Order: sequence, then structure tokens, then C-alpha cells
Amino acid sequence: MTDTSEKRPQQVYTLLVEVGRKPGDGLPKAATGAALMIYATGVDEAEAVREAVAVLKQADMAPLDVTGYGTLDERLAQGHEIEDEERALMDRALAENAVIVAQVTPFND
Repeated sequence: MTDTSEKRPQQVYTLLVEVGRKPGDGLPKAATGAALMIYATGVDEAEAVREAVAVLKQADMAPLDVTGYGTLDERLAQGHEIEDEERALMDRALAENAVIVAQVTPFND
């Protein structure tokens, strides 16, 4: 029997994840939550979101909302300017099949 299904390649997706507070989350004491810029791999954006949320929960964070910005090619097609440092993090996420938190911006009321 021959397997005719094609394995879809992993891609890197840019995600913005909003997190709330949870004991042990590592956020500053005065913060009410944070926004995290993340590069996550997946065969599609839904898988990348699931992987990112799972990793954040393992890190005692409380994901509330995820906004997807697409792959590198999708972002370039939308006119986004992607710096070399950002491309390097995307390449690293793909090479390591990883979820990389590139930036954390705490929210303070």
C-alpha cells in the first residue's frame, strides 16, 4: 500500500498573544497582563497557535487572545517591513521547530 498523502512543510507564523496574570508568570508585579510577539512553527496557522498556547501554559502564563499575522511571505505581500533580526528569529524557529517569544510588552493600568 502506497501513502499518497503529501506531508505539508512547517512554516513560521507571526503571532501576537495577549496574556493575563497567573501566579508564577514572571511578569512585573504591577503588570495587569502583557502582549507577546511570538514566532511559532506549524503546518498551518491553527497548529502554530495551538503550539504557542501550549508552550505559554507550560510556562505558567495565561493566554487570553491570539492574533495571527501570517508567514514571512504573507507579511511581505502585505507590505510589512521585516528587519534582519526578525528574519533571524523566524529562521531559528523553523530550524528548531520551536516557539520563540521575541518581545514582551507588559500592560500597566
